[in-house]
Amino acid sequence: MDNYRSGSDFPYNDIINLPHHTSPTRKHMPLLDRAAQFSPFAALTGYDEDVQEAGRLTDEKLGIDFDDYKQDTMDSIIRYLSENPGCNRRITVTYFVPDAKKGGGKYQTVDGVFKYIDISDMSLCLKDGTRINKNDIYDLKYSD
Repeated sequence: MDNYRSGSDFPYNDIINLPHHTSPTRKHMPLLDRAAQFSPFAALTGYDEDVQEAGRLTDEKLGIDFDDYKQDTMDSIIRYLSENPGCNRRITVTYFVPDAKKGGGKYQTVDGVFKYIDISDMSLCLKDGTRINKNDIYDLKYSD
């Protein structure tokens, strides 16, 4: 290769040994700024987030058919709570929470103090402000 450069056949022999050009009007760009101009370009903004969202798993709401004993137990607890608003009973509720972005959701268990039952939308209200629709309840227990 060196023989080729030093020979008269080398196409750039006339400019190979000239000094490097520096602009008299512009400052030399720092290396960090030079590297930034070669950073990857994201043509599909939000695509990665959409792929992650599509891959996120949700549970389907179970079509729950309670046996008679469990249904009677839950009904009696709800009846007791509705007849005693503000009784400050601690309850544990497992219920379905629909997903805001796609079909399905997840089952969640919450412990709290019962406040009242809102009959306008049949929801169980806790003192911390949590509202649980009666149709989403999977399990309900209270402690003495």
